[in-house]
Amino acid sequence: MKANTVTSTTATPAAPAALVLEDGRIFRGTSYGATGTALGEAVFATGMTGYQETITDPSYARQLVVQTAPHIGNTGVNSEDAESRRIWVAGYIVRDAARRPSNWRSERSLDEELVDQGIVGIQGVDTRAITRHLREHKTMRAGIFSGDAARASDKELVDAVLASAPMEGARLAEEVSVDEAYVVEPKDHGWDAEPRFSIAAIDLGIKAMTPVRFAERGVRVHVLPATATLDDVKAVNPDGFFMSNGPGDPATADAQVKLLRSVLDEKLPYFGICFGNQILGRALGFGTYKLRYGHRGINQPVMDRRTGKVEITSQNHGFAVDAPLDGATQAPEERYGRVEVSHVSLNDDVVEGLACLDIPAFSVQYHPEAAAGPHDAAYLFDRFIDLMEGTRDGKTANESKDRVDSAHNPVEGSAAPKNSDTKTEDKK
Repeated sequence: MKANTVTSTTATPAAPAALVLEDGRIFRGTSYGATGTALGEAVFATGMTGYQETITDPSYARQLVVQTAPHIGNTGVNSEDAESRRIWVAGYIVRDAARRPSNWRSERSLDEELVDQGIVGIQGVDTRAITRHLREHKTMRAGIFSGDAARASDKELVDAVLASAPMEGARLAEEVSVDEAYVVEPKDHGWDAEPRFSIAAIDLGIKAMTPVRFAERGVRVHVLPATATLDDVKAVNPDGFFMSNGPGDPATADAQVKLLRSVLDEKLPYFGICFGNQILGRALGFGTYKLRYGHRGINQPVMDRRTGKVEITSQNHGFAVDAPLDGATQAPEERYGRVEVSHVSLNDDVVEGLACLDIPAFSVQYHPEAAAGPHDAAYLFDRFIDLMEGTRDGKTANESKDRVDSAHNPVEGSAAPKNSDTKTEDKK
């Protein structure tokens, strides 16, 4: 059976549907969105808002997303809030789908959008029970079957799930990345002076708001495909280098690890988020591992160890970096000097950030672009700008770090322009 098959993209009366987990657990409901079959990894996302940003986040590629919030679709969808060019979730699982949207920004219903893009979903299931099951038994392969596909025997449905590919070993960044480079200009996002810096950003599944957050601060962003080489990076003459979030197993990102090592050897300032954090970890010589059920939501507490402040963050990751939590340590790739864990999860002590002490590089495991999500981590964009400025002025990594630490407080705010502080302004 193909990973995803759609038998109908026409809105019809709800057909029977089933969510089948690889351990044999089955939840039955009715179809939502397109009718057919969707296979992938079942994960849960805890955000109470921002479902449109969730389903269009490329990091959710090949995943069946369970929304823990019971009511989904209340505000419909619009053409401004999508975080990429399409919906990337492989399937969508909700408890109580809105019968009709009600919001001044709504342009169409979520159900219509799922149908239009051929996304198979299920509604009317106990998402709380599904979430508890995944927490207790770990994320696992699953399938959504609706319409005629749901009428197969339980054994046939489970066998179809067991025949699907696991997330471990999945190389997906190249599948979701752009094919051609493009530029995001500061002047198009409220910056009325000459650009302060220019960066090369590797799209491993980048969310639309990430280059916007840079542009708002006067940074020209050259977004490059996941297959970009060092020559491609040098061709745009950047002041800094960025790697984005993205889907899949970081253990498969050998090409991106090689590229980052070349960039670090050039002493070009580096900032990575999510997948970019895991790639930095691998470039430094650390390993990565799969989390039991991952971090996905907009309410994840993280401590910035440099400031002692706690920030509530937006996260979406199923893998993490395996690095020593306490104190500075020599990177296994010794030419990069010392590194420390700069941020840590307050839920489970997972590494949430890395900071190099002898070269200009740092990363975090979460999403500071705040779409959708809290703005506590917006200061990280300013931290990177200060790192580029310090490098240009000839400061060492430690001197730049000290300057940044004294200049920013993630709770009291950042140097971001006012138009980055409200959701309605984000997409204008």
